[in-house]
Amino acid sequence: MLKEAMMTHIKDKDMENLKTLLATAEELEILDAFYDLTSEEQVIVFRLLAKDHALRIFEELDTDEQQNLLRSFTDERAIELVNEMAPDDRVRLLDELPASVAKKLINSLSPDEREVTNVLMGYKPETAGRVMTTEYISLKRDMTVEQALEKVSAQAEDKETVYTLFVTDDAQKLEGILTLKGLLIARGASGTTIGKTDGNTLVGSIMSQNAISVTTDADQEKVAHILQELDLLALPVVDKEGRMVGIVTIDDAVDILEEEATEDIYDAAGLADITGNEADRSEVLVNGNLWRIWMVRLPILLITLLFALFSGVVINEFEDTLESIPAVAIFIPLLMGMSGNVGTQSSTVFARGVVLGHIQINSFFKHFFKEIGVGFSIGLVLGVATGFIAAIWQGMPMLGLAVGLALIVAMTLAALLGFLVPFVLIKLNVDQAAGSAPIITSIKDIAGLLIYFMFVSVFLGIG
Repeated sequence: MLKEAMMTHIKDKDMENLKTLLATAEELEILDAFYDLTSEEQVIVFRLLAKDHALRIFEELDTDEQQNLLRSFTDERAIELVNEMAPDDRVRLLDELPASVAKKLINSLSPDEREVTNVLMGYKPETAGRVMTTEYISLKRDMTVEQALEKVSAQAEDKETVYTLFVTDDAQKLEGILTLKGLLIARGASGTTIGKTDGNTLVGSIMSQNAISVTTDADQEKVAHILQELDLLALPVVDKEGRMVGIVTIDDAVDILEEEATEDIYDAAGLADITGNEADRSEVLVNGNLWRIWMVRLPILLITLLFALFSGVVINEFEDTLESIPAVAIFIPLLMGMSGNVGTQSSTVFARGVVLGHIQINSFFKHFFKEIGVGFSIGLVLGVATGFIAAIWQGMPMLGLAVGLALIVAMTLAALLGFLVPFVLIKLNVDQAAGSAPIITSIKDIAGLLIYFMFVSVFLGIG
């Protein structure tokens, strides 16, 4: 309903009512609707959101969506937005941006935010230090409950969480942990005392000294599992000297577990780091120098050149057939072109399906056999039609039969190769973007010619 209302206001250019609608809508509703909007519509909606509202929604977006929005903003607006992000969310975004863009944004941050960002980016990827945030509330054990609550109230708006509070000494070493609920109970629901506690009770007397923490070099997946298994909202992170430097929150843990689960699926199929590899290879093919592009593309093309020469050998072997019935040659380009189109479609479907998660690698053969069925069904329809046309056109029913059957088999084979070749290349850690199409085309051409001439020999009695 919200999406429809938003789109109606955008279509009618009714920005005033759209702004009012966004101001009263829940952030989760806006976020759900946001992904269904076009890039232009997203920009319009984002510009009409209140500043704090916009920041919270931006931090919840996928990094791809964040990048798309940043590209549509002025430099000033992009810098302002990135400067106001939580440090861990900012680092996650900067990790995904091109190095030149990330460097420009870092240099544009305020001195304090730049320092925090550089500290976090100094830790190794996929560690607690890299995913933690420095926005937490630190208390002292000699504070009274009232003083602690005053500090929480004063800093709440700028911190990642206020529900879990941390007690540190003057050297910033972790001494204990307590919850906001514990503070409120200690003070009393309405300023009255409960039991022996009151507003003058010291934090040190109500904190838990058995605080579980992790070091900055701890694996992020291990950290996420600790948060999940112990049902914690936040986990303190300490350096090698035991000084508290940040926290990892439960929302970060959920993101980490989702990412790790995806990586585990790829790893089980021998496809670990597929997304990172594809991004790096794309960067080389698009923005790399001429030599690096040659190193990726030329070896594949040299291999396919040999296949192409072999195709010439196949045609030469059936020279007598072509001399006996010249009409046979008419359908060679059609056979190779149509099967090539199917191979291209299948490889595109596979590549996009893997990237978007629609094709589950651990059940590859289910998708593989389905694609073979799709190729066969398309080949059957087009093969029957083409065979009928060839028979009528050339007045040779047996030639039509040979053309139709060859097209069915060739298109089925092309669909098979369209899934199998990129899958094998990825498992071999070879760039499938540069290699799939040439290899599919080469194998399909040779096999298609052999199949076609075999059917011609069988049904027309020549060879």
